[in-house]
Parts: sequence; structure tokens; C-alpha cells
Amino acid sequence: MAKILTLEIVTPERILLQEEAHSVIVPATEGSLGLLPNHAPIITGLQPGVVKYRQNADLRVLAIGGGFMEVSHNKVSILADSAEKPEEIDVERAESAKDRAERRLKEPPPGLDVHRAELAFHRAMARLRAAEYK
Repeated sequence: MAKILTLEIVTPERILLQEEAHSVIVPATEGSLGLLPNHAPIITGLQPGVVKYRQNADLRVLAIGGGFMEVSHNKVSILADSAEKPEEIDVERAESAKDRAERRLKEPPPGLDVHRAELAFHRAMARLRAAEYK
């Protein structure tokens, strides 16, 4: 019985992570989803948020901008639109993006794509939450 998951996170630009994990929590489109070794196979969409994973007693996090995840044979493969480790996040830029998205949503200009503005807000929030773990 396997006691470890292989976690792989890939973006269009790079392979961000290939590590072993004892557990993984992802922001699935239907809510937070926890994964342990020997999880049933699954494919699901991911929303912008924080991926958390444990290596022994250490909790690690990453910000993702949405994407898809597949779990099969103790391998968790995340294909993310974007992903960043906490130390890579520019907090000032994330704060600025959050403020800009909030302003656009509170006082929408004509023709605003509300869904896109909401996604920008959620991506910025995910980055800020992950940055707290630096």
C-alpha cells in the first residue's frame, strides 16, 4: 500500500514542481478537495487558489491561477494556467492587481467582462494567501 503521492505541477512556461507528498489539498471547481495515497482516479477542474501539500510534518503551498488535475496511481498531475511558489510572488504587484480588480467590480466600466474581473481578483487573492507562507 503506497504511503506517498507524486505531485507534479506544470504550467505553459515550466514544470514548477515534481515532489513527493503525503497529502495534497487543491481548490477544485466544486470546492476544496483533499487527496491521500491510494485516492480513486479523478479528473477535475481547478479554480484560482492555494494548493497545499504535506511532506512529513512540513506544510508547503503554491498559488495557482486555475487549471485541471488528474489523480491516478498515486500521481497528482496539475496542469495550471499559472502557478507560483510563495518566494516567487511579488506581493506589491498582487496587492495592486487585487485593488484594481476590486475597483472594476465595484464601479464597472461599460462593457466590463465581469467574469474576467472576478478571476483576476481570485488569482490575486490566491497569490496573497500563498505569500503569507514565505
